Amino acid sequence: MAGPPPAATLRRWEREQAQLKASVVEEDTEQWQQDPGFAGLERVGGVDLSYIRGDDSRACASLVVLSYPALEVLYEDCRMVAVSTPYVAGFLAFREVPFLVEAVQRLQQEEPRLKPQVLLVDGNGLLHPRGFGVACHLGVLTDLPCIGVAKNLLQTDGVVRDELHREQIRSLQREGDTFPLTGTSGRVLGTADIRSREYIRKQLCSPLEVRSSGPESRKEEAELDD
Repeated sequence: MAGPPPAATLRRWEREQAQLKASVVEEDTEQWQQDPGFAGLERVGGVDLSYIRGDDSRACASLVVLSYPALEVLYEDCRMVAVSTPYVAGFLAFREVPFLVEAVQRLQQEEPRLKPQVLLVDGNGLLHPRGFGVACHLGVLTDLPCIGVAKNLLQTDGVVRDELHREQIRSLQREGDTFPLTGTSGRVLGTADIRSREYIRKQLCSPLEVRSSGPESRKEEAELDD
């Protein structure tokens, strides 16, 4: 794996994030999103890149589409890919999104009737230093509603892993229990659900002895999941 990208590349990535961010739609636009029971939601997708332990240059790019609410597998696409872009905190999309976009495009070409109405993405969305994590990035490029499902708390805009946050986590007892992640700006940046990560792990196929979304130790040190 190549070393860190030059500063000029990071500046270019920041400009691209800023340009794409202008196309993010934060409001609910679909009829099923307005219904408390999600009436009209029939297909839910999940995407992930899982890496073989000890090898950050190869990964399994996965896209799974499930029926809703039965959660029966309608479509699966898992392919080994060669990853050349290094992981940089805050820029996970530039490492992983191209493979996820390709997976969505294959689905649209092969089984357009199974196009998901929403995608669960292994990473953050609005909860990001520049408000444009991997879930937002993928959503803009595919024109699909995306939900970021991150395993680590990205500490930004005053959202921190303090005792209050730990107490909120302990309060999650039943499936569907959530609490808002509200920044010091007053903006709700996301919600936390302890079962969402477990759900996406169970539904996405991955090779043996894998870890999701890149160099785990580096990501945990940075406390970023993009």
